[in-house]
Amino acid sequence: MDNTRFIKGMENLKAVDGKGGDAVIQSLQDISPDLGKYIIEFAFGDIYSRPVLSLQEREMITIVSLLTAGGCEPQLEVHINGALNTGIEPVKIVETFLQCIPYTGFPKVLNAIFTAKKVFQERNIIL
Repeated sequence: MDNTRFIKGMENLKAVDGKGGDAVIQSLQDISPDLGKYIIEFAFGDIYSRPVLSLQEREMITIVSLLTAGGCEPQLEVHINGALNTGIEPVKIVETFLQCIPYTGFPKVLNAIFTAKKVFQERNIIL
């Protein structure tokens, strides 16, 4: 069996989400280990490995997509950490969320801002 996708996916998952990504995958082991495998192989192995966008650009797109979807605050928390892990400045994360107000509305942006605030506090980041 070829586990190239899995290996590459794990590399990308660790680069972006570090311990947070591992925690998500581990939390699925007792209920749906296949879902964890799909996240690693498809999302991080196939999609995150494509050559055109950087990991920073991918994380910026991901946090905006999660904000827009709404109700994804746990995943948004993981990917705000991922954005920081890839070198995106906290002020850029906040500004990106503000850019979404005309398109998604205040409630979703407020949820994202409060999620970012939680992540920033946990990481001792002061704007």
